[in-house]
Amino acid sequence: MSEERAKRKLSAILSADVRGYSRLMQDDESSTIQTLKAYRDLMTSLVQEYRGRVVDSPGDNVLSEFGSVVDAVECAVKIQQQLKEKNAALPESRRMEFRIGINLGDVVEEGERIYGNGVNITARVEGLAEGGGICISASAYDQVETKLDLNYEYLGEHSVKNILKPIRVYRIRIGEGAESSEAVSASGAILSMKSDGNGTPGKRSIAVLPFVNMSADPEQEYFSDGLTEDLITDLSRISSLFVIARNSVFTYKGKPVKVGEVGKELGVLYVVEGSVRKAGNRVRITAQLIEASSGGHLWAERYDRDLKDIFALQDEVTKEIVSALAVKLTEDERKSIAFAPTDNVEAYDYRLRGSEYFARATKEAVAQARQMYEKAIELDPEFSVAYVDLGWTYVSDWAFKWGQDPDAALEKAFELAQKALSLDDSLPGAYRLLGSLCAWRKEYDDSVTALEKAIALDPNDAESYAALSRTQAFSGKPKDAVELMEKAIRLNPAHPAWYQTFLGLAYFMMKADDKATMAFKQSVRLNPNFLPPHIFLAAAHSRRGNDDEAQIEVAEVLRISPNYTLERFSKFIPIADQAIMVEVQDSLRKAGLR
Repeated sequence: MSEERAKRKLSAILSADVRGYSRLMQDDESSTIQTLKAYRDLMTSLVQEYRGRVVDSPGDNVLSEFGSVVDAVECAVKIQQQLKEKNAALPESRRMEFRIGINLGDVVEEGERIYGNGVNITARVEGLAEGGGICISASAYDQVETKLDLNYEYLGEHSVKNILKPIRVYRIRIGEGAESSEAVSASGAILSMKSDGNGTPGKRSIAVLPFVNMSADPEQEYFSDGLTEDLITDLSRISSLFVIARNSVFTYKGKPVKVGEVGKELGVLYVVEGSVRKAGNRVRITAQLIEASSGGHLWAERYDRDLKDIFALQDEVTKEIVSALAVKLTEDERKSIAFAPTDNVEAYDYRLRGSEYFARATKEAVAQARQMYEKAIELDPEFSVAYVDLGWTYVSDWAFKWGQDPDAALEKAFELAQKALSLDDSLPGAYRLLGSLCAWRKEYDDSVTALEKAIALDPNDAESYAALSRTQAFSGKPKDAVELMEKAIRLNPAHPAWYQTFLGLAYFMMKADDKATMAFKQSVRLNPNFLPPHIFLAAAHSRRGNDDEAQIEVAEVLRISPNYTLERFSKFIPIADQAIMVEVQDSLRKAGLR
């Protein structure tokens, strides 16, 4: 059929396949084929019941098409419920779980088949689902959010193979029992879309979206990003506010957004939007505070100032937002907002440039960031925040082996943290850096003290909660680690992969293997080239007797880092519990690591 005659249409597409199908076939081919046929017949019947049609069923996959997303989602839920009942009657090793993905997209119809990007995206969404689970794209979510009485978890944006733009994905929670709770506690961005109070905690909850760079020069992007980060930092130090972390709000950067959707996805009541125009020595900032549920403006203002007044301007914007929210500040909070880390605008500008480089996370970019931070310190030797930022560049050298002497890099970072605190002993970021360094040095008590101080000074800093969770896992307090990491994830829904890794480690130490494996896999999904989750996944598989899967994970470890050894693991993962260390080492050795 020619492209001119191809019939295009918008369809709800459902794709399903079997988790671990190759293993099932290897263990018992005859029984697997028999079960697959029975389950496929059940699915075909349900697809027809919900006004859909099965388009294709190659191998263990079932591809179906519906005229309505509501029908597709209701069908998927019914499929998973009935398959769960059937699996309960089978031995655990023979249970067959399907992953289901749903997308609303444009398809090309050719005879009885459908093709196109809409089908491709559906397959990728399905790949993000757990066995027995359902994931849907944002286009599908928009159609069912208010129509079906289900709970949804926003899993953030996912870059997937052969799809140019990242896909925003939601997981559907089926039921509210123990299994559902397990899935929630170990998921990536854990946000129920139907929880009380729009998913918000008791505090006034707020997200500051990246301010738009309105300058004629696109190279000024670093400046608008830096102002956004500083506003987040100022607000996060106010104990009566709940402030979403930078990582999560910056996923919206450069995209058209609806404030109501942001509120639901991040679980906040209020959203701040704004823009920055910098020209010569003048700066214009516009900002507005919006109620997410109604879209109503609680406050809006435009400021035109000299660049030298930028710190007073930041202070004023923060106070206006606080006033509009009717928040009562403590004396310490009032002082922290009014405190300017430097009075040197040029030093401040170099620090913002450094932060832009550091965020790129490459060896070359981090080296550039170091130069920017060093220049900021040269211009203002008492610029405490710049010492902290400079310290993290040395942590990167240590972690990624970018320098010739990793131990010296770690010691340099330690000195910089202490220098920052000597200049300002109320700087949360300095305590977070110090606490992280102490954990890697196996100084667990000092790490806890520093990180608890960081949290006391900045009760909304997700990174400090996550770092303290990591320390508690290292030091043998996994229950505390889980509680702290769940808090970090709530503050930072679009968190980095390492949050899930150390949540998984805590569960692994508690012998909650299902939860541990789920968290490690989520970490891999967030960053397939992040080494630690592959290491711990190998140990988790080995503990459960899945030697083949353990070997696959060790192969991934060596793909990422060909020279990785057991000695390196022992040095850089400072777990105090020797029984756990020995178990992980033995598992890795058994799976082929030397």
